[in-house]
Amino acid sequence: MCWLCDTKSSLSASAGIHDEPHAGRWSPRRGFLLAGAAAATGLAGAAAQAQVDVGEASALRNLVPAEELENAARQQYDHMLEQARAQRALAPEQHPQLQRLHQIARRLIPFTAPWNSRARNWQWEVNLIGSSQINAFCMPGGKICFYTGILDKLKLGDDEVAMVMGHEMAHALLEHARERLAKTQATSLGLTLGARLLGLGQIGEVAADLGTQLLSLKYSRDDETEADLVGLELGARGAYNPQASVSLWRKMMAANGSGGPGFLSTHPSGPNRIQELQDNLPRVRSLYEQARG
Repeated sequence: MCWLCDTKSSLSASAGIHDEPHAGRWSPRRGFLLAGAAAATGLAGAAAQAQVDVGEASALRNLVPAEELENAARQQYDHMLEQARAQRALAPEQHPQLQRLHQIARRLIPFTAPWNSRARNWQWEVNLIGSSQINAFCMPGGKICFYTGILDKLKLGDDEVAMVMGHEMAHALLEHARERLAKTQATSLGLTLGARLLGLGQIGEVAADLGTQLLSLKYSRDDETEADLVGLELGARGAYNPQASVSLWRKMMAANGSGGPGFLSTHPSGPNRIQELQDNLPRVRSLYEQARG
């Protein structure tokens, strides 16, 4: 996923997040459950035609059961939150930056289901971890996390944060992790799609162990392009200015060398990334204008 390095070394109480003495007993689910949020708005069922084109998903991803991968991701996410809580690096509910992230997520989630029908039943969560690293991610099943470093070091406005969040959501919606892991498993086991018909039970058996691989998973440039474009559309539909995607990536590239490389190590960036975003702005501009009313 969009991880920088070992979670243990990345968490830092000195990054400005400390639990309140009476913040209440911590629970892995306290991070912002949004199941049914899309349905409540009445927007999820309005599967407006996509304005960006990302092609068809690879059938290879079917080698990894979606439900098992999402369960594995949830367990890994919960474990990460436990580590952050132990190091007093997990933002409490009243943290202003966490509340800001919650508000942005509420505006994007209603538009996720058309990209992946499973998203209607995801228990969306958003958490904030105190770390100087420039990073954010969304695990399979809608488990979102931001590090304070990406907000503070890049001085992101709401529109730019929405572009980051939309991008990370898109990785989960397009099942990039599922596809990456399926390709890894297929290679390691010497499989082909045709071999699946021969009773290969190993794939299902290893799914429960895939959560640990999410910590080091790297996306391809094609994955990044797809996530950029879908994130662009999600943000525009949520009434966030898609032009912010350009300023975001200019900031990200400028930060390369001061915390940026970790993010870019799992988000490979080609030379035409900003140009591709600019080329697609006209496709989503009307969505943004309509959303603003």
